[in-house]
Amino acid sequence: MDSILILTILVVFFALAFDFINGFHDTANAIATSVSTRALKPRVAVLMAAVMNFVGALTFTGVAKTITKDIVDPFLLQNGSLIILAALLSAIIWNLLTWYFGIPSSSSHTLIGSIAGAAVSAAGFGILNWEGFIKIIQALIISPFLALAVGFLMMSLFKVLFKKTSLHGTNKGFRTFQIGTAALQSFTHGTNDAQKAMGIITMALIAAELQTTDDIQLWVRIAAAAAMGLGTSIGGYKIIKTVGGKIMKIRPINGAAADLSSAMIIFGATTIHLPVSTTHVISSAIMGVGTAQRVKGVKWGVAKKIVLTWIITLPISAVVAGVIFQILNLFY
Repeated sequence: MDSILILTILVVFFALAFDFINGFHDTANAIATSVSTRALKPRVAVLMAAVMNFVGALTFTGVAKTITKDIVDPFLLQNGSLIILAALLSAIIWNLLTWYFGIPSSSSHTLIGSIAGAAVSAAGFGILNWEGFIKIIQALIISPFLALAVGFLMMSLFKVLFKKTSLHGTNKGFRTFQIGTAALQSFTHGTNDAQKAMGIITMALIAAELQTTDDIQLWVRIAAAAAMGLGTSIGGYKIIKTVGGKIMKIRPINGAAADLSSAMIIFGATTIHLPVSTTHVISSAIMGVGTAQRVKGVKWGVAKKIVLTWIITLPISAVVAGVIFQILNLFY
């Protein structure tokens, strides 16, 4: 019992560390467009995003319950705490690597891939809850395409509505509007991304027989929300630079269209309790907006690098988590 308790404490610690890293890794995407268009100063944008992430994280728990039970059944896991610890270490390693190189990879992909990889390494493919796992993968695949389409339509609508407005007037109005859209996007980010750490901690509590339901305890919600808010306050300026300027040259009208589009997709996923990659969604919305503005204005070389990172994240994370589990299992 002592060793299980120690493992559970380690899982809680690393889950909150993952949420903290997620804060400065993924939240950079949520405020990238508003910073790049100078609608908000970086420090103000980061602090606003921290507050809105905290509020969003406390508001919903549906995605957390999906993470808890839809990848693997925590009530059936043997060595559950060790599996979850291996998954967290794998996810943290990948997030730090991609953050260091300024690549906007998906924290959702790396966490879900890591959980699956560690569980399969421990108990074989039969341990996966295939129905729930496939549903999550479908959400991760479909959401970027939806964001691309919505971004394209949103920008096309804006072009029609504001075609008679002067460029200066449009920029000035949308720069102010972007303060609201950045806040909205940060809120929706909290409603989805912070839930993943809550789900992981709940899995560990169930595996350690410290709770018997998939309900998300209040202290778990507060701790995860605080960790993400604190991480957000640190900021992630390398990724802001990539998302906010390297995909396309963003003007305030483009940024507002991208923010609204991605917030709609992320919040829609939250309401149906599905985890999505905020990185995927935001970057895809920017590509959709750029395509509506001018296809050649999108730097497709950078976009391809981002997409390639998306594709390789889940399988690499699964393999790394499987290896880490086997190493930990030797010592355990």
